[in-house]
Amino acid sequence: MGLVNLKELPELQLAEGVMARVVTAQTISVLHVTIEAGAIVPGHSHHNEQVVNVVEGELELTVEGTKYSLGPGNAMILAPNVEHSARAVVDCRVVDVFHPVREDLRGTDFGGYTD
Repeated sequence: MGLVNLKELPELQLAEGVMARVVTAQTISVLHVTIEAGAIVPGHSHHNEQVVNVVEGELELTVEGTKYSLGPGNAMILAPNVEHSARAVVDCRVVDVFHPVREDLRGTDFGGYTD
């Protein structure tokens, strides 16, 4: 257990207009993400279970070809290995929770999601 000051964490660019700060605990990763209006997180999948929590804005989340509109108070649970992408309709703040830890997002060497 320990206090984390998000402003002291490095910002990772996940895609153009998509920035995140990653908090890594023993068994989970929590991403605090800002997404500029119109920015896209390209389609991808990973072996981690994910919960997408929209804090501000409107996010269009596409999961296996089906589009969902998420706003504040909405969350989407994604099973492991499910193809998904996202587009910010307006500026967004999102908190993503992953289990197990996203080892590829630990530190500052993540190269970002590619098109």
